[in-house]
Amino acid sequence: MFKHQIRVAYRDVTVGNHIYYARYLDLLEVTRNEMFREIGFPLLAMQEKHIIFPVVECSLRYHAAARYDDLLAIHILVSDLRKVQFSLTVEIRRANMLILSGFTRHAVTNLEERPIRMPLELYSALELHLAPSEA
Repeated sequence: MFKHQIRVAYRDVTVGNHIYYARYLDLLEVTRNEMFREIGFPLLAMQEKHIIFPVVECSLRYHAAARYDDLLAIHILVSDLRKVQFSLTVEIRRANMLILSGFTRHAVTNLEERPIRMPLELYSALELHLAPSEA
């Protein structure tokens, strides 16, 4: 499991002082970028090799509100890993409180958005973050 912490910025909240619902996707994108960087496959380097990972499906469930200046822990676990796609299960927590849960499914494509096989080295790196029930 990959974990990243983010403090809620003022720009992300509504006048009611809770994160605007769509901004959670931005937080997940930042965390996904950090995960790929940590496993040795920065997304810009992958793009330079003509490999991208567009989101093809997304589902989020909101459990509680996060507010300005909250310190959030974002957890990502690879829940499905295939040669041409992968899914990430996500959770956002404030301390022990579950704020958001969900998943994103990504295709592995070239820059023309045609499906391609994931490089074996990347597959192996992602496999280390595979959910225990799937390993």
